[in-house]
Amino acid sequence: MAEMDERGTSPDLGDHPLVTVAEREELTPAAASKADLAVAPELVANSLGEYLQAWVARVRGGESGILPVIGGLILISILFQSLNRHFLTAGNLVNLLIQGSVYMLLAMGEIYALLLGEIDLSIGFVSGIGGTIMAELVKQKYGWPWWAAIIVALLGCAAIGALQGTIITRVGLPSFVVTLAGLLGWQGVLLLMLGKGGALPINQNVINDFASGNLTVAAGWIIMLVVAGAFGLRTWLRDSRRRGSGLVAPPASLSVIKIVAVFAAGAALVLICNTNHGTRFKAIRGVPWVVLIVLGVLALWTVLLGRTRFGRYMYAIGGNPEGARRAGISLPKIRTVAFTLASFTAGIAGIVAASRLRSVSTSIDGGTLVLYSVAAAVIGGTSLFGGRGKAMHAVMGGLVIAAIDNGMGLQGYSAAAKYVVTALVLLAAVTIDAVARRGRTAR
Repeated sequence: MAEMDERGTSPDLGDHPLVTVAEREELTPAAASKADLAVAPELVANSLGEYLQAWVARVRGGESGILPVIGGLILISILFQSLNRHFLTAGNLVNLLIQGSVYMLLAMGEIYALLLGEIDLSIGFVSGIGGTIMAELVKQKYGWPWWAAIIVALLGCAAIGALQGTIITRVGLPSFVVTLAGLLGWQGVLLLMLGKGGALPINQNVINDFASGNLTVAAGWIIMLVVAGAFGLRTWLRDSRRRGSGLVAPPASLSVIKIVAVFAAGAALVLICNTNHGTRFKAIRGVPWVVLIVLGVLALWTVLLGRTRFGRYMYAIGGNPEGARRAGISLPKIRTVAFTLASFTAGIAGIVAASRLRSVSTSIDGGTLVLYSVAAAVIGGTSLFGGRGKAMHAVMGGLVIAAIDNGMGLQGYSAAAKYVVTALVLLAAVTIDAVARRGRTAR
């Protein structure tokens, strides 16, 4: 990619910071290629056709985004549906969403570390501690309200992340070492908390409904229309305001496509969930509560990473730590907050996992959970090298992991086979990331 001069423009691309499609036609092929990769499609497009042209150029240059994971999901769906006709039934798809919710949430936490070029190996057992704190506080001996128990559990997980982040940033130890120690240490703490019994049941109905409860059919449609409508209104007003002010904005036709796509995706989700996925003796319909929890965390972290100064600092540090430091960004502070948010999100995953099992126990496999969380984030499109990743990548990658696990479970494959296939998918995702990164560097 071209070096930028002190005015913020690229000397290889002409005197203007934004190069239009017409202007790129007058450049040499090499310079035009750099122009396509240097800026996002909406910065150079005045129409949907120009946007697609710029987007295709970026894909060819290695900026594939979530295309590989979408293609992977399609291939996985075709494969398992051909092997078992029950894979794409409404009941199994709803079960897949519930099963994958923990992977999605843990991966959204892991992204905070990966964006910095770091890693957090402890979040599997940190999630278990979050679930255990909540379960301990709501049991009859203490009788805490469910919401208060959840708040304390999440604050406890955040404190763990802050502690680990402080050691990493202030003492200067590698995140791999600190969080590996955390993986071992918090596993020991979890065993101490659960004691000799080894299991702690949860008898609080609201908490158990997080994973097993469903909205009514009408409530699912209402919430979908409200959420999609709010997204559509915000998107249209924001883009229209930017176009009216002469600022960079995507073409109006692209804004319409985005809005329609969100409504279509929401309608498809509600239709699938509202189809009876129970038995002939007991009908079960409605969007599971856990889907709303995952979507809520996704929306919150998407805004935090994409629309706030903290998010910009995260990407800056991950892309060029020394440059971020010279720009006045406090690397220790941002990194500590990132590890705090990673553990906080792990706590949410732990509560969902406890709700699904209606208990917490020493059988929690924190090692496998953290490996799956890293795999989900990377498979979804997050870079292991830092500076590139979104919360949506974690959700998409979590769906891939859940689909593999679910599909192979329907076929009766062993746990060993599941691990091997997941490893191969992860290796393929990392290879794609490395090759794409090498291609961008070469340019």
